[in-house]
Amino acid sequence: MTKSPAATDTVSESKDSFVMDLRRIREEARKHMSDGPVTQSYGADRAIVLKLLNDALATEIVCTLRYKRHHFMAKGINSEGVAKEFAQHDAEEQEHADRIAERIVQLGGEPDFAPDSLKTRAHSEYREGTNLTSMIGENMVAERIAIDTYREIVRYLGEKDVTTRRLFEEILAVEEEHADDMADLLHGRE
Repeated sequence: MTKSPAATDTVSESKDSFVMDLRRIREEARKHMSDGPVTQSYGADRAIVLKLLNDALATEIVCTLRYKRHHFMAKGINSEGVAKEFAQHDAEEQEHADRIAERIVQLGGEPDFAPDSLKTRAHSEYREGTNLTSMIGENMVAERIAIDTYREIVRYLGEKDVTTRRLFEEILAVEEEHADDMADLLHGRE
């Protein structure tokens, strides 16, 4: 009777050169339980990833605040629909911030919500805009900044931290939708 791969202490497949040392993995898992989900095979520099996450957290908070202000300050003939769009984006940016903060904690870090450093840590700027068109424009610029910076983070993370990379990829997809929404508003497309 042959053992299944899951029942052995070492799984090896010579054709693809795949080797898994289950004995070592089990020992390391027990030895480092306090590290939570960060195992020995975590390939990224955790300090760098935590900084990237905290800077992204600041970015999302700044975007939340800007969209919230714009929601309440939207005035003019087409303001009702635009204000609703701002409110929706505000809620989605807040969700991004919450997901990023959760990931920071999973990696053993502390989310930095300190208001005094938000401005310097955020990728985008907090620009109020003076009318509906300039508010839409400021949000478009902020979304474009988030798109480019998050793409760079995704590229950096690669296979070193797949979970954080996927988080940024998911947020990036929403930021691209936001930029498209702002472009539609700027150009009068429905």
